Amino acid sequence: MKFSLCNEVIADRPFEAQCAFAASLGYDGLEIAPFTLGDDPRHIGDAEIARARNALDAAGLVATGLHWLLVKPEGLSITTADDAVRSKALEVMVRNVELCTALGGTVLVHGSPAQRMLDDADPDAGRGRALEMFARVAERAEACGVTYCLEPLNAGETNFITRVDEAVAVVEEIGSPGFKTMIDTSAAGLSDVAPVAELIRTWMPTGHIAHIQFNDRNRRGAGQGDDDFTPILQALIDTGYDRTVAMEPFIYEPDRGACAAYTLGYVKGILETLS
Repeated sequence: MKFSLCNEVIADRPFEAQCAFAASLGYDGLEIAPFTLGDDPRHIGDAEIARARNALDAAGLVATGLHWLLVKPEGLSITTADDAVRSKALEVMVRNVELCTALGGTVLVHGSPAQRMLDDADPDAGRGRALEMFARVAERAEACGVTYCLEPLNAGETNFITRVDEAVAVVEEIGSPGFKTMIDTSAAGLSDVAPVAELIRTWMPTGHIAHIQFNDRNRRGAGQGDDDFTPILQALIDTGYDRTVAMEPFIYEPDRGACAAYTLGYVKGILETLS
């Protein structure tokens, strides 16, 4: 099991400093939010990619993947009836797949709750349009050898895909090896019926789960709230998960750097007791 830090946690630092700091804490890589590299993934060119890769290499890290895929440019939607908006969103999605590949990453996490909201007037049409988008981007992900993951999100954030079983249904409809789902422990803890450890034991053996993100239901880092990650880590061990766990707190207390340090130390401490 490897550990990655979602880089917006320490995005108050230059990218080179992010890499050096994450490495000093013992992280294996960074999970990169494209908006931290530029305002539009379509305009992040070879020079910016080379600079990021050089910084990662110098720190002994890898880019494990990308997340927060549709934050910028603003105004994107995968469900809207506006063909021009959807076309632009698809361009960004495909470019993110290419960007992930160029950075050496292997997984993309499609959360972006505001950009996938369904219109209450015709939710079925919106869902159909989203699945058309996912099918297109799955083709590109498969061709690039990366995995595009649909993230179930907290029902307080979006009205489309809020449980793992809903995401699995979409994965099965798309039917591509380049398209999977994942588990975010905060979102799953808030919206799913079963405990997170049970979700892992249920769905990991199906092959539909390709990624894990750790955070507490209070949106702070793992270990900074009431959630016990011991059964979650045990479930990952028992189901043979040997890929990356990304740390994705949204509230940084007491500060960004301390939050990044604490959550990794907490998780590694549990693993020592389980080994």
